[in-house]
Amino acid sequence: MKRFAAPHGLSLAYADEGEGAPPLLCLAGLTRSSRDFDHFAAALPAFAGPRRIVRLDARGRGASDHDPDFTRYNVMVEAGDALALLDHLGVDRAVVIGSSRGGLLAAVIAATAPQRLAGVVLNDVGPVIEPEGIGKIMSYLGLPPAAKTMAEAAAGLEAAFGARFPGVGADFWRDWAERSFVEAPGGLALAYDPKLRDATLAQAAAAPEGGHDLWPLFDALKPIPTLLLRGANSDLLSAATATEMRVRKPDLTVVEIPDRGHIPRLDEPAALRAVAAFLGGIDG
Repeated sequence: MKRFAAPHGLSLAYADEGEGAPPLLCLAGLTRSSRDFDHFAAALPAFAGPRRIVRLDARGRGASDHDPDFTRYNVMVEAGDALALLDHLGVDRAVVIGSSRGGLLAAVIAATAPQRLAGVVLNDVGPVIEPEGIGKIMSYLGLPPAAKTMAEAAAGLEAAFGARFPGVGADFWRDWAERSFVEAPGGLALAYDPKLRDATLAQAAAAPEGGHDLWPLFDALKPIPTLLLRGANSDLLSAATATEMRVRKPDLTVVEIPDRGHIPRLDEPAALRAVAAFLGGIDG
């Protein structure tokens, strides 16, 4: 991992591997880090050829600094961090691979700096976030893990999410656990700043009744080539929302990833084929 100086005096971590233009900028979900894209980065070249892949640990996640002001854990600031990384690397335009919250960051960039985007891949996220998915996230967000070992954590994840990810093996759940927690004295700790919970609750309390309307952010993607991947078992992005997204952006490519909930890991053959075809269109 390398580091760069981000706004507000923070040092953020990132990985930059491979060659090619435009590079892929991978932005992870709310509590996740660049490690979410390890399998994707390893598998993609077999489907799409060599690629430059840049992966960011957002502020408060992974190896990046925690922000002493938790109110800055918001999509506007984090989208600014992503642009600051592109500036640091001297990259004019990138294809953003945005998983969950990372897809919202891509939409913010589309609304504020569309010239920086060569394309966007939205991984299981859209302008309507289903209450069931939010409830699941809030059931664990920022709370100390009950599990004391990675094996216990993996078993807990399988119990909580196994119905939406049928047929995966023990390695899948162990990998998920190791991307969510770190070993600490006395047990496990979160691999992100627990203050993300405070930020999320404060933003929800300040939102208008019924929540923020995110459709204008999605509409900012209309002139930008966009691929939507949806886990067929997702509880965060509904099939109805995906359909409405295609109505509002007729050139949107939508691909469902079978046997996956929120979120597909992006090493599924269906996901890799879709991303490779999408990148081929941009290259062309």
